[in-house]
Amino acid sequence: MRAFLWFVLSAGLVLAPPSVSSSRSADQVELVRVPNGGLQPDIAVDRDGVVHAVYLAGEPGAADVFYGRSSDGGRTFSAAMRVNSQDGSAIATGTIRGAQIAIGRNGRVHIAWNGSGQALPKPPVNPKTKRAGAPMLYARLNAAGTAFEPQRNLISKTTNLDGGGSIAADSAGGVYVAWHGHPASGEGGEEARSVWLARSADDGATFESERPVSDASTGVCACCRLRISATAHGELQLLYRSATNLVHRDMYSLVSRDRGRTFNGARLHAWEIGACPMTSSSIVAGDRVMRAWETDGQVYFNSGETADPPTSPDLPAGGGPPHRKHPRLAVNSRGAVLVVWTEGTSWGRGGSVAWQMFEPDGRPTAIKGVQAGLPTWSFAAVVARPDGGFRILY
Repeated sequence: MRAFLWFVLSAGLVLAPPSVSSSRSADQVELVRVPNGGLQPDIAVDRDGVVHAVYLAGEPGAADVFYGRSSDGGRTFSAAMRVNSQDGSAIATGTIRGAQIAIGRNGRVHIAWNGSGQALPKPPVNPKTKRAGAPMLYARLNAAGTAFEPQRNLISKTTNLDGGGSIAADSAGGVYVAWHGHPASGEGGEEARSVWLARSADDGATFESERPVSDASTGVCACCRLRISATAHGELQLLYRSATNLVHRDMYSLVSRDRGRTFNGARLHAWEIGACPMTSSSIVAGDRVMRAWETDGQVYFNSGETADPPTSPDLPAGGGPPHRKHPRLAVNSRGAVLVVWTEGTSWGRGGSVAWQMFEPDGRPTAIKGVQAGLPTWSFAAVVARPDGGFRILY
């Protein structure tokens, strides 16, 4: 079955849009499927406007990672290239631990993902459980751009990897992989978890050993995904969800202005809930930094300083938000923002993709919609088209 899947992916099949919004303005929204039934797409756009995408395919508990590029704004993609060097070493189950992509110096592609239960190489053994957990895996495109180098585990001294990690890269050769977990002792609950960062200064050839970068007093929500991004000016932006006293699941922002050496933190949005909500977030680091996250079934975004009040999409008439999760952002050439999220998903069940556009000043527009048919264990990604419109990949 896996060999057949690889044959299909290698055939170079392209995307066909199942639906297009009724708007004929430059701000119209077009939807396209992830190639070959893939799940959990993540997108990066390079300086030449080429769209690079990574996604998962195969068995949800032992998936494979695939990469493709698009020169037409995400409408069609090149033949898929497999990223992971070991079969089934990624995990789609839970919708929170899949692959993320970053473009570094000279356009080099970098990808990181949480390893599945069978993934190798293993991290150090947890002295408390006497078992090695899942690895935090990384692979980069080779210098010729023809294949990915063998996957590597970046965990050297942390334990209990759970919620998804993230990757960023900059134009100076920096590559940054972040995840959350416990220290080497393996002791403690969610309140003892920290955000850890492994840095590379040589385009991912080598990485420093990971170190904690979050405030130890906040803890980290165990099954929530963090997000890291690098700006054109060398700043790092990071979002994570806390687990203070196990009930304060607040969204925090970390900012580094010295390429990951030090970070300053601030709370973005409070949420009191005595459970792990399995959330993810999004960052667009362009001329202005935009962040999006979930709180209590609604999605929010803001820009500028961390203290700015968040903005949320319109609620449906006659009720609250229909279980909105996994927000993603894109900003077009005139500064309009498209916010994309999922609705109605739950464990083992798919749902819908929804979106709304906002003017550069944050005012909501009438351009919005919902598209059914989101697969189980998936979410959407979004990219701004060259003509000012948007394309949603789901």
